[in-house]
Amino acid sequence: MNSQRRISVVLFDGFELLDVFGPVELFSMEPERIAVEFIGPQAGPVRSAQGVEVVAPVGYAQAGAPDIVMVPGGGGTRPLAGDRTFLEWLGAWAGPADLVASVCTGSALLAAAGLLDGYRATSNKMAFRWAGEHGPSTRWVAQARWVHDRDRWTSSGVAAGMDMAAALMASLLGDDAAEQAATAIELEVHKDPDWDPFAAIHGLV
Repeated sequence: MNSQRRISVVLFDGFELLDVFGPVELFSMEPERIAVEFIGPQAGPVRSAQGVEVVAPVGYAQAGAPDIVMVPGGGGTRPLAGDRTFLEWLGAWAGPADLVASVCTGSALLAAAGLLDGYRATSNKMAFRWAGEHGPSTRWVAQARWVHDRDRWTSSGVAAGMDMAAALMASLLGDDAAEQAATAIELEVHKDPDWDPFAAIHGLV
């Protein structure tokens, strides 16, 4: 039996590079057990907030049923949070997935699409108040490096996505796999999901 898990990363114009490639760097340490695919608005290059373009082999309309979904943040989340066409697609496509995760303000898109209704979640602390305007049924947690609530994983800003990704790997593959991946890329992981000095810096606690 093929036990490989597939993580579908949703790209959009203005996505944050590290939100995507920090976690992907960790996931890539286990290529036989984790496959990563990129989904874009259409098949082809998608421009990041930093100007680097990433090629998505498949567009939203053609994307197959997902196993694990990951939505990054970035400046591009601002217009998408009010884009009903995108949100309706995201809610319908990602809803049946086994796991749905976000990094940074990607959680605002999940919330706006109804994917965090009744869930605890967090987001980038600099943009936390804006993210919290979405998903009236979402229970936003101000002080958290990441939040794991059942089949939903959400992280704080940018670099926090790597800590969440390590915790997600540990959940999927075991602690040893997560530790070996972090060691391979020389990453010192924050393992406490409640470690969050940035909530206080931004006046949230």
